[in-house]
Amino acid sequence: MRLSVILSFMIVSMETSAQNAYLKLGYQALMDKDFKTAIKQLEKACIVDSNSTNALWMLGYSYFHSENYKKSITAYSKVIAIDKTNKDAYYFRSKAKSNLAKDVQLPIPEREKMYLGAISDLGKAIIIKSDDVYFQSRGLAYRDYAVYKMQTAGYDKNQVVNGLKAAIADFEHVLANNGSRGDIASLLDVCKEKMATVTGHR
Repeated sequence: MRLSVILSFMIVSMETSAQNAYLKLGYQALMDKDFKTAIKQLEKACIVDSNSTNALWMLGYSYFHSENYKKSITAYSKVIAIDKTNKDAYYFRSKAKSNLAKDVQLPIPEREKMYLGAISDLGKAIIIKSDDVYFQSRGLAYRDYAVYKMQTAGYDKNQVVNGLKAAIADFEHVLANNGSRGDIASLLDVCKEKMATVTGHR
Protein backbone atom coordinates (compact mmCIF):
# COMPACT_ATOMS: atom_id res chain seq x y z
CA MET A 1 0.00 0.00 0.00
CA ARG A 2 2.76 2.38 0.94
CA LEU A 3 4.65 1.64 -2.30
CA SER A 4 1.56 2.45 -4.39
CA VAL A 5 1.22 5.80 -2.60
CA ILE A 6 4.89 6.63 -3.35
CA LEU A 7 4.48 5.61 -7.00
CA SER A 8 1.36 7.73 -7.29
CA PHE A 9 3.23 10.70 -5.83
CA MET A 10 6.12 10.16 -8.26
CA ILE A 11 3.73 10.02 -11.24
CA VAL A 12 2.06 13.24 -10.12
CA SER A 13 5.48 14.89 -9.64
CA MET A 14 6.61 13.74 -13.07
CA GLU A 15 3.46 15.14 -14.66
CA THR A 16 3.96 18.46 -12.93
CA SER A 17 7.62 18.54 -14.01
CA ALA A 18 6.66 17.60 -17.57
CA GLN A 19 4.02 20.29 -17.66
CA ASN A 20 6.44 22.87 -16.28
CA ALA A 21 8.96 21.94 -18.97
CA TYR A 22 6.34 22.27 -21.72
CA LEU A 23 5.10 25.54 -20.22
CA LYS A 24 8.61 26.99 -20.10
CA LEU A 25 9.37 25.94 -23.68
CA GLY A 26 5.98 27.24 -24.82
CA TYR A 27 6.45 30.52 -23.00
CA GLN A 28 9.94 31.01 -24.47
CA ALA A 29 8.70 30.26 -28.00
CA LEU A 30 5.78 32.65 -27.48
CA MET A 31 8.15 35.39 -26.32
CA ASP A 32 10.28 34.73 -29.43
CA LYS A 33 7.10 35.04 -31.53
CA ASP A 34 7.61 31.46 -32.73
CA PHE A 35 3.93 30.66 -32.32
CA LYS A 36 4.08 27.35 -34.22
CA THR A 37 6.58 25.95 -31.68
CA ALA A 38 4.66 27.57 -28.81
CA ILE A 39 1.49 25.77 -29.91
CA LYS A 40 3.25 22.39 -30.00
CA GLN A 41 4.67 22.80 -26.49
CA LEU A 42 1.55 24.31 -24.95
CA GLU A 43 -0.71 21.65 -26.43
CA LYS A 44 1.50 19.09 -24.66
CA ALA A 45 1.23 21.08 -21.42
CA CYS A 46 -2.56 21.04 -21.76
CA ILE A 47 -2.56 17.27 -22.26
CA VAL A 48 -0.69 16.94 -18.97
CA ASP A 49 -3.10 19.33 -17.21
CA SER A 50 -6.23 20.36 -19.10
CA ASN A 51 -7.15 22.80 -16.30
CA SER A 52 -3.97 24.86 -16.41
CA THR A 53 -5.23 28.38 -17.11
CA ASN A 54 -1.64 29.50 -17.78
CA ALA A 55 -1.11 26.92 -20.51
CA LEU A 56 -4.57 27.46 -22.00
CA TRP A 57 -4.21 31.24 -22.00
CA MET A 58 -0.83 31.14 -23.75
CA LEU A 59 -2.18 28.52 -26.17
CA GLY A 60 -5.12 30.79 -27.04
CA TYR A 61 -2.70 33.67 -27.57
CA SER A 62 -0.47 31.55 -29.82
CA TYR A 63 -3.42 30.32 -31.86
CA PHE A 64 -4.61 33.93 -32.21
CA HIS A 65 -1.25 35.08 -33.58
CA SER A 66 -1.22 32.08 -35.93
CA GLU A 67 -4.60 33.30 -37.25
CA ASN A 68 -6.31 30.11 -36.07
CA TYR A 69 -9.18 32.05 -34.53
CA LYS A 70 -11.50 29.09 -33.96
CA LYS A 71 -8.93 27.27 -31.83
CA SER A 72 -8.07 30.52 -30.06
CA ILE A 73 -11.74 30.94 -29.13
CA THR A 74 -11.86 27.36 -27.86
CA ALA A 75 -8.76 27.82 -25.69
CA TYR A 76 -9.98 31.10 -24.18
CA SER A 77 -13.43 29.58 -23.60
CA LYS A 78 -11.74 26.88 -21.50
CA VAL A 79 -9.88 29.55 -19.50
CA ILE A 80 -13.18 31.37 -18.86
CA ALA A 81 -14.92 28.14 -17.86
CA ILE A 82 -12.25 27.72 -15.16
CA ASP A 83 -11.90 31.42 -14.23
CA LYS A 84 -14.93 33.59 -15.05
CA THR A 85 -13.06 36.71 -13.85
CA ASN A 86 -10.22 36.45 -16.39
CA LYS A 87 -10.82 39.76 -18.16
CA ASP A 88 -7.90 39.26 -20.56
CA ALA A 89 -9.35 35.94 -21.73
CA TYR A 90 -12.63 37.73 -22.55
CA TYR A 91 -10.66 40.47 -24.33
CA PHE A 92 -8.63 38.15 -26.54
CA ARG A 93 -11.60 35.87 -27.19
CA SER A 94 -13.48 38.96 -28.40
CA LYS A 95 -10.58 39.84 -30.73
CA ALA A 96 -10.55 36.31 -32.14
CA LYS A 97 -14.33 36.45 -32.67
CA SER A 98 -14.06 39.87 -34.35
CA ASN A 99 -11.40 38.60 -36.74
CA LEU A 100 -13.34 35.42 -37.49
CA ALA A 101 -16.49 37.48 -38.16
CA LYS A 102 -14.68 39.18 -41.06
CA ASP A 103 -14.23 35.83 -42.85
CA VAL A 104 -16.59 36.10 -45.84
CA GLN A 105 -16.48 32.30 -46.21
CA LEU A 106 -18.42 31.93 -42.94
CA PRO A 107 -22.21 31.61 -43.23
CA ILE A 108 -24.05 34.86 -42.43
CA PRO A 109 -25.61 33.56 -39.17
CA GLU A 110 -22.16 32.45 -37.96
CA ARG A 111 -20.60 35.82 -38.80
CA GLU A 112 -23.37 37.62 -36.92
CA LYS A 113 -22.89 35.29 -33.94
CA MET A 114 -19.16 36.14 -33.88
CA TYR A 115 -19.76 39.92 -34.00
CA LEU A 116 -22.34 39.76 -31.21
CA GLY A 117 -20.12 37.39 -29.21
CA ALA A 118 -17.22 39.83 -29.42
CA ILE A 119 -19.44 42.65 -28.14
CA SER A 120 -20.72 40.46 -25.31
CA ASP A 121 -17.21 39.38 -24.27
CA LEU A 122 -16.04 42.99 -24.06
CA GLY A 123 -19.08 43.87 -21.97
CA LYS A 124 -18.08 41.12 -19.52
CA ALA A 125 -14.48 42.38 -19.45
CA ILE A 126 -15.78 45.90 -18.67
CA ILE A 127 -17.88 44.56 -15.78
CA ILE A 128 -14.74 42.96 -14.31
CA LYS A 129 -12.63 46.09 -14.87
CA SER A 130 -13.69 49.39 -16.39
CA ASP A 131 -10.77 49.96 -18.75
CA ASP A 132 -10.62 52.32 -21.73
CA VAL A 133 -8.97 49.59 -23.83
CA TYR A 134 -12.11 47.49 -23.45
CA PHE A 135 -14.41 50.44 -24.21
CA GLN A 136 -12.38 51.30 -27.30
CA SER A 137 -12.42 47.68 -28.49
CA ARG A 138 -16.15 47.37 -27.86
CA GLY A 139 -16.73 50.62 -29.76
CA LEU A 140 -14.83 49.14 -32.70
CA ALA A 141 -16.81 45.90 -32.43
CA TYR A 142 -20.13 47.80 -32.44
CA ARG A 143 -18.95 49.86 -35.41
CA ASP A 144 -17.83 46.76 -37.33
CA TYR A 145 -21.14 45.06 -36.60
CA ALA A 146 -23.11 48.10 -37.82
CA VAL A 147 -21.02 48.30 -41.02
CA TYR A 148 -21.48 44.56 -41.57
CA LYS A 149 -25.26 44.91 -41.18
CA MET A 150 -25.30 47.84 -43.63
CA GLN A 151 -23.71 45.58 -46.25
CA THR A 152 -26.35 42.85 -45.98
CA ALA A 153 -29.32 42.88 -48.32
CA GLY A 154 -32.47 44.37 -46.79
CA TYR A 155 -30.69 45.20 -43.56
CA ASP A 156 -32.56 46.21 -40.41
CA LYS A 157 -32.05 49.96 -40.04
CA ASN A 158 -32.71 49.83 -36.28
CA GLN A 159 -29.90 47.31 -35.74
CA VAL A 160 -27.47 49.55 -37.62
CA VAL A 161 -28.57 52.67 -35.72
CA ASN A 162 -28.34 50.88 -32.36
CA GLY A 163 -24.88 49.56 -33.22
CA LEU A 164 -23.63 53.00 -34.22
CA LYS A 165 -25.18 54.62 -31.13
CA ALA A 166 -23.42 52.08 -28.91
CA ALA A 167 -20.11 52.64 -30.73
CA ILE A 168 -20.48 56.41 -30.31
CA ALA A 169 -21.22 56.01 -26.59
CA ASP A 170 -18.11 53.86 -26.06
CA PHE A 171 -15.85 56.22 -28.02
CA GLU A 172 -17.27 59.22 -26.10
CA HIS A 173 -16.51 57.39 -22.84
CA VAL A 174 -12.85 57.00 -23.88
CA LEU A 175 -12.63 60.65 -24.99
CA ALA A 176 -14.16 61.83 -21.72
CA ASN A 177 -11.26 60.14 -19.90
CA ASN A 178 -8.62 61.34 -22.35
CA GLY A 179 -9.52 64.26 -24.59
CA SER A 180 -6.18 64.12 -26.42
CA ARG A 181 -7.08 60.86 -28.18
CA GLY A 182 -7.25 62.10 -31.78
CA ASP A 183 -7.65 58.54 -33.07
CA ILE A 184 -10.82 58.11 -31.01
CA ALA A 185 -12.13 61.52 -32.11
CA SER A 186 -11.69 60.39 -35.75
CA LEU A 187 -13.51 57.11 -35.10
CA LEU A 188 -16.29 59.07 -33.43
CA ASP A 189 -16.64 61.40 -36.42
CA VAL A 190 -16.81 58.47 -38.85
CA CYS A 191 -19.55 56.78 -36.77
CA LYS A 192 -21.54 60.01 -36.64
CA GLU A 193 -21.24 60.37 -40.43
CA LYS A 194 -22.47 56.81 -40.92
CA MET A 195 -25.34 57.50 -38.52
CA ALA A 196 -26.31 60.59 -40.57
CA THR A 197 -26.23 58.49 -43.76
CA VAL A 198 -28.46 55.78 -42.28
CA THR A 199 -30.96 58.13 -40.63
CA GLY A 200 -30.94 60.69 -43.46
CA HIS A 201 -30.07 63.53 -41.06
CA ARG A 202 -27.02 65.42 -42.27
